[in-house]
Amino acid sequence: HPVLEASPIQDELVRQAHHPQLLERLRQSAPDKGLAPLDPDTWMGPASMAAALQAAGSVWQGVTDVAAGAETRVFCAVRPPGHHAEFDSPMGFCLLNSVAIAAINALNLPDIERVAILDFDVHHGNGTVDLCHKHPEILVCSSFQHPHYPDRLHDVLAPNIVNTPLAAGASGDDFRRAISNSWWQAVEAHRPNLILISAGFDAHREDPLAHINLDESDFAWVTGEIAALAEQFSQGRIVSTLEGGYDLQALADSTLAHLEVLAR
Repeated sequence: HPVLEASPIQDELVRQAHHPQLLERLRQSAPDKGLAPLDPDTWMGPASMAAALQAAGSVWQGVTDVAAGAETRVFCAVRPPGHHAEFDSPMGFCLLNSVAIAAINALNLPDIERVAILDFDVHHGNGTVDLCHKHPEILVCSSFQHPHYPDRLHDVLAPNIVNTPLAAGASGDDFRRAISNSWWQAVEAHRPNLILISAGFDAHREDPLAHINLDESDFAWVTGEIAALAEQFSQGRIVSTLEGGYDLQALADSTLAHLEVLAR
């Protein structure tokens, strides 16, 4: 499987999804040295903007490659993550919402009429919901510990948004049951031509930022279920993007389990 270095995303693609002024505000906020706070959780260093643009470019290249038939499955090993970044603001370690940017622009590609974004990060994908809930062609399914950060936009009532809250302490069986009861029927009804995964691994039992008790087998399971749906609806096409994960060993083990299933 080839490993590619992506180019930064073009500004106009970002502006199709985010507020037209967000890029300029982020560039003005970037420090020449040291760190600059954007909010209590989100800081920029001198290289942060370039990293965020390349992260978004990675997801977009993945989408264009699978849409063109050059690849079927792509995993984007990116930092910073993206799913908390809202229409007009960075948030929660995220500067630009790479997955939402890719999904919204994908609708302009040939043969991509409907997209599904499946987000199993332990935090709600508030930014993705904010950017996509007015695009009925994009289904967003998000599982998350509740109550927990960011505690916003998980009550958006739109037919293309599926929120799957999990109580603190939830087990792998609880996760599998909740996902099975809410996501798969929605995906089957949506019939996506492309599936994007916001692959956060911070619902792992070893992760310090949450209290959900998943392990690698649960991430392998959800990946396998998504892959089966992709075979059914999207010619196998999946672009997965790294989101959260803050215990490095758990992150590595979970990512490997995810990749082993995607590579089958």
